[in-house]
Amino acid sequence: MKRFSSQSVPSAPGVYVFRNTMGDVIYVGKARSLRKRLATYFRPSQRQRADPKLRALVNSIGTFEVLPVRTEAEALLLESRLIKEYAPRYNVELRDDKRFLLVCLDPREPFPRLTLARLRKDDGRLYFGPFPRAGVLRETVRYLSARFGLRTCRAATPDAATRRHCLDRAIRACSCPCDGRITRAEYAGRVNQVLEVLRGDSRQLAAGLAERMQEAAAQHSFEEAARLRDMIDNLRLLCDPLRRTFSRASLEDMPKTVAQQRMDGLQKALGLPVLPRVIDCFDISNIRSRLGVGSLVRFVDGSPVRKEYRRYRIRRPDATDDTAMMREVVTRRYQRVLAEKNPMPDLVVLDGGPGQLQAALQALAALGVPPLAVLALAKKQEEIYLPGREEPVRLSRQDLGLRLLQSVRDEAHRFAIAYHRILRRRRILASQLQDIEGVGDKRYELLLRAFGSVRRLRSASPEEIATAVPGLGRELATRVHSYLTRNASVAGGDRVEG
Repeated sequence: MKRFSSQSVPSAPGVYVFRNTMGDVIYVGKARSLRKRLATYFRPSQRQRADPKLRALVNSIGTFEVLPVRTEAEALLLESRLIKEYAPRYNVELRDDKRFLLVCLDPREPFPRLTLARLRKDDGRLYFGPFPRAGVLRETVRYLSARFGLRTCRAATPDAATRRHCLDRAIRACSCPCDGRITRAEYAGRVNQVLEVLRGDSRQLAAGLAERMQEAAAQHSFEEAARLRDMIDNLRLLCDPLRRTFSRASLEDMPKTVAQQRMDGLQKALGLPVLPRVIDCFDISNIRSRLGVGSLVRFVDGSPVRKEYRRYRIRRPDATDDTAMMREVVTRRYQRVLAEKNPMPDLVVLDGGPGQLQAALQALAALGVPPLAVLALAKKQEEIYLPGREEPVRLSRQDLGLRLLQSVRDEAHRFAIAYHRILRRRRILASQLQDIEGVGDKRYELLLRAFGSVRRLRSASPEEIATAVPGLGRELATRVHSYLTRNASVAGGDRVEG
């Protein structure tokens, strides 16, 4: 385990990352003071007195790194991002795909309202956030809507039908634009006041709440005073300019220091001609050279760009091994890149060894691709094979450049395996469907062409199946429906290509 020195760790808030001796991320945590929090892990008593899970974590730590930030809110957001990226085995919370909440408002509506969202879209709405504390955010949005009389109904344009089901009208928490009690101009003025608060100017509102809190305390209404105190704290937490301006762009920038270090380290360690900002990585998955598939993932500035992912079914009958499959996939990828005149990556990574490297180089040379940095990364010993070098390069398991390559390679492998599983399920289902008397290759293709996916076929009634495929008949349609119902777990929900 790496020795802990309190002088080497700042007292600032931030995120800490624990890795095992193999360099894998095993835990990501946040702290108000990095120095104090890390000191608790490395006390000798933790090895004897801590609970089994914590002892196992401490005993597995090989190295650690710290990422200081400005505030606790930033630390929470960065922690969430890194947990989603690495999925460490000792992290339980924040491991799902949820994102922090945003407050949004559509100014195009005649009477806009405050809503919550997890994704920022280019849809013309105004977005504020993200905010790390969902409970506090929801309570504050409810307060602001009631305080300024904004509607909470979901109708695009509230009318008499909306008014009949409105509870806010009964408790006077809405200005009731549905029945004309307020004009659009007056309502817009209230919206502008809310926007000023969300943009960071909550001083006047907080001052009014503080005055009400003092009055409640003087009248011994301590519960009301406590409620007002909590709301003041919520406003300061969520609407303070320093925290509020922590937008999506700044969230993306936070871990850039780590990504930059990894890219710089990789360029230096391997002598790459340019900084590897854009990396393409290929992987092949097959079973005994059958049902071969390839995957491509792209990382930009150390982060995956999933819209650039591609998957390939091996087409050539002579592609009977991993190297031939790699040659086909690389050829198809960059043939299209050249045809569409898209930019080339800074680095091409191949999951494999010298054979995969040679196959990719042959494919690129045949296409006339301008010189590219290409390497192959072999799994077992994490050996890096480079063109023109007989011996592989072996970097330290703690090397930041190697960690970047591992992240890219592992993502390409995951993506290839996921696609391979989909095709295996399709093949299993196809072979079993064709075992039904009366369903051959032709009718199987007609069924998939008519419904588009196994999920839709399974949800269809016998009548719908019989109608969709002429000549199938009610009896055969019933047998197909019964089979799919019995084997729902095998069919799964994967979309089947027609």
